[in-house]
Amino acid sequence: MSRIGERSPWLAWTFGILSVGVVAALVWLAWPMFPVVVGAAGDTLRGSAADPGGDADPMDGPVDCRRLYSDALWAGLSWEPGSELHEDRSAPAVAAVELVEALAPQVRFTCTWTSETGTIVTTLADTAEDAGALAQSMLPGLGYGCGPVAGERLRCTRAEGEVFETLELDAGRWLSTVETAWHPERYASRVAEAVWHG
Repeated sequence: MSRIGERSPWLAWTFGILSVGVVAALVWLAWPMFPVVVGAAGDTLRGSAADPGGDADPMDGPVDCRRLYSDALWAGLSWEPGSELHEDRSAPAVAAVELVEALAPQVRFTCTWTSETGTIVTTLADTAEDAGALAQSMLPGLGYGCGPVAGERLRCTRAEGEVFETLELDAGRWLSTVETAWHPERYASRVAEAVWHG
């Protein structure tokens, strides 16, 4: 019967270090999906705890900042260096103060993202059904370009330096975004999708 030789300590250490490296690489690759998984788990728990007989109308749109963003957009915003989100009921941050005063939108929530790159302020509010007509008459004189989008919805945009504004109005809803130096791809259209199409 032949004798099995002892394991080499050098070989054991080498394989141990390689194993730790593989595990670390797998954790590093999976880490960007962590906020998505946590968000999905939170949404599932919130959904199971919700009162099925409540008065909430899904056609009313998102009820808070988290529901305004798809998982992919949320992850992208969350992972921007220095990213922080503050939710409150601040007035819309658009430069068209005259329009804000005229329409007096009833703010549902305002999402303010800050990061090392810049800031993004998005406000969802309720406003008059005919707000689009007033906006179309006022905003071009304030430097906005306006036009219809997705049917009867009005979209107005304004760019000045690193600041880009988007304002959308339709069926009593107000959605405005002011991006300063931070311009995620298709940000305004992606949040509009959540508001008007859930």
